[in-house]
Amino acid sequence: MRQCRIAPSILSADFARLGQEVSDVIAGGADWIHFDVMDNHYVPNLTVGPLVLKAIRSYSTVPVDVHLMVEPVDELVPAFAKAGADIITFHCEASRHVDRTLQLIRDHGLKAGLVFNPATPLTYLDYELDRLDVVLLMSVNPGFGGQSFIESTMEKIAQVRRRLDRYEAETGRRIVLEVDGGIKPSNIAKVAAAGADTFVAGSAVFGAGSAEGYAQVISQMKAAVAQLD
Repeated sequence: MRQCRIAPSILSADFARLGQEVSDVIAGGADWIHFDVMDNHYVPNLTVGPLVLKAIRSYSTVPVDVHLMVEPVDELVPAFAKAGADIITFHCEASRHVDRTLQLIRDHGLKAGLVFNPATPLTYLDYELDRLDVVLLMSVNPGFGGQSFIESTMEKIAQVRRRLDRYEAETGRRIVLEVDGGIKPSNIAKVAAAGADTFVAGSAVFGAGSAEGYAQVISQMKAAVAQLD
């Protein structure tokens, strides 16, 4: 069966009741919680830090996927590891030494991933696959939730899928291919068909406005992907 992980982004959640929001999307079928960290430096927005992760960690029974949109990266890795991250991903351009940052994350016992903006070349993958657990492709330009999916990302997803499949055939190790930005029930199937297996959805899920709505949207997404099999 085709893999389909839904990772709701808390960027679109109600921050006044964040713990309950996390519980509600997990009850509705979420597989990961996507935790967006923005620093008003690497991206033009400011969100949350390790203290918020620590506060919601006990509400999450699924992996927490911390997406660092910050520069520099290394100083924050230990703080988020201590706060309860399971996965940390960061943008290629935000680290002066990508290999060292990936190893730092893994040294803290976490899964590590690289994030590629729509215009970021894939050449980093020529050097780093052995240290990667996740490749995260942005299908919007990072910084804000609620943006529309950039269609040109589709070819990039397919390119990465081919590369990861070759790597798995050679090594037996599977790397997650995650896509973030503008994912919703109406387009998730084509993104999955291109090769993604993990889908970040913020406004599409939390915009449903209630625990019942969250469950309905997540169910619709998984059903759309299941129909590809």
